[in-house]
Amino acid sequence: MAIVSTTKPRDVQAIYIAAETLALRSRSWNRLRFEIEYALEKGTTANSFLIQGSLQALIDPPGSTFTDAYLDELHDRLNILDINYVILGHVNPNRIETIKALLEINKRLTFICTNPGAIALRQNLGDAYGKDLKIQVVRGEETLDLGKGHILKFIPTSTPRHPDELCTYDTKTQILYTDKFFGAHICSDQVFDEGWSALLGDRRYYFDSTMANQVRQVEAALDKFADIPAIFYAPVHGPLLRYGMHELVKLYRQWSEAQKQQNISVALLFASAYGNTTILANALARGITKAGVTVELINCEAAEPEEIKLAIEKSSGFLIGSPTLGGHLPTQVQTALGIVLSTATKSYQAGVFGSYGWSGEAVDIISGKLKDAGYTLAFEPIKVKFTPTESVIQICEETGIDFAQNLKRAKKVRTTLNPGSTVEQAVGRIVGSLCVLTLKRGEISTAMLASWVSQATFNPPGLSISVAKDRAVESYLYEGDRFVLNILEQGKQLRKSFMKKFAPGEDRFKDVNGEPTENGFILNDGLAYLECRVIQRMECGDHWLIYATVENGKLMQSNGLTAIHHRKTASNY
Repeated sequence: MAIVSTTKPRDVQAIYIAAETLALRSRSWNRLRFEIEYALEKGTTANSFLIQGSLQALIDPPGSTFTDAYLDELHDRLNILDINYVILGHVNPNRIETIKALLEINKRLTFICTNPGAIALRQNLGDAYGKDLKIQVVRGEETLDLGKGHILKFIPTSTPRHPDELCTYDTKTQILYTDKFFGAHICSDQVFDEGWSALLGDRRYYFDSTMANQVRQVEAALDKFADIPAIFYAPVHGPLLRYGMHELVKLYRQWSEAQKQQNISVALLFASAYGNTTILANALARGITKAGVTVELINCEAAEPEEIKLAIEKSSGFLIGSPTLGGHLPTQVQTALGIVLSTATKSYQAGVFGSYGWSGEAVDIISGKLKDAGYTLAFEPIKVKFTPTESVIQICEETGIDFAQNLKRAKKVRTTLNPGSTVEQAVGRIVGSLCVLTLKRGEISTAMLASWVSQATFNPPGLSISVAKDRAVESYLYEGDRFVLNILEQGKQLRKSFMKKFAPGEDRFKDVNGEPTENGFILNDGLAYLECRVIQRMECGDHWLIYATVENGKLMQSNGLTAIHHRKTASNY
């Protein structure tokens, strides 16, 4: 796979991938925005496709960042007036800008989308185009004949995150355009997934960030795809799937099933006017799933009351997120709140969050009604003005982790090992170096106390670290990431500064003697420090095993001994 550059300008890569089928990959070599699924900072592609039958159809035009470059590329290859249809896998405010630009050139365009997508189009374009706006609404598995053998089959695949999601299958080329399914946020010159196994880490991260909290809908989509004889999948982000397609489908099912097997679940209800509350919901959900608790993500704008009621009945806690519209809750959130109040017992843990533009009353209204009804809020309500920042996203993820861990403690979930058994005691006698792992990414600085650390290789000098899946630092320990490992000295009390439980977003380095670096934090009172780069990452039960090589380091106390952590049991640290 090509190495990602951080200096290349954004561009549009155009290449024919099948008969009369052009892929237009709008490429951003840098991170696009502060959303969880972009956190690996490997860039991304917004994949669009042009099918040139007797009639011509454009699938998934990109967002406003690429509007000019995208239209220039189209101009070089055809007359935009000859395009008949624009098929929308989903509609978002960012994509609307490119749609407007296309309409300015070709007012005869017919848009094909699901009913929620049609509603979004009319809301954004109705004032300007009114009755002239041509929309063909897909209500089931319908078809469209473009000529030259290109018969398109439409497959609605609604999810809480994208209620309007629509996939498309071309019977001539046997390409399945999967929209958000099977994507990855990677930018390179590689169009297809040659060397597909090297991309699995990125595919898994994408799944965990975007799909793990809606596995019921994911499995429903997989069942629909199973009957389609596709030769490759064309997602809206990342390389197209040809070589590892079948393996990734199997993994999607495995990952979905693993989420369903968790014995604790959280109902996460939300609505979002401009996408900002959705960002908060996804970050909270990401933290909850990392901690080994299932999330049932419910978009109140698309969910039926019975679906909301069932999710609450199955859960052990709930979160409600809402924007503020004219100083009030959206009607859908009011309905959901009523169902919650009549269904959830008072022992449920609860949380409230939301974004706003001016006043922000919605979060206060929900919090007040829950408190008046006797519910206890597990955390201070999260209220964010306009678009969440990177630090807010991190706080939400850590809040989700804490919320899930509190549920697990309440349920007294135990490990599979029998507490007090000789096996557990024996495993607990394995020791490792006691260290503090620190890292820095933009405005995010975080750390964790690590005791499962060991040298792994001589040449190059390398080490292994085992990191629990519910640790905040886990999201920043992927291939290519860098961190600082501070090795602690025996007999010193520095470890106590990092043994306490930190609140979401709390400064880990307050009152600690040290200095920040580009990728972490050096503790001046440590025995030594190592500046490391992650080379490999392997999933091992409830932990990730990280292998990293050492790029720099220093022994700071030449006569000191390494601190180690002695345990009596293998059921906890």
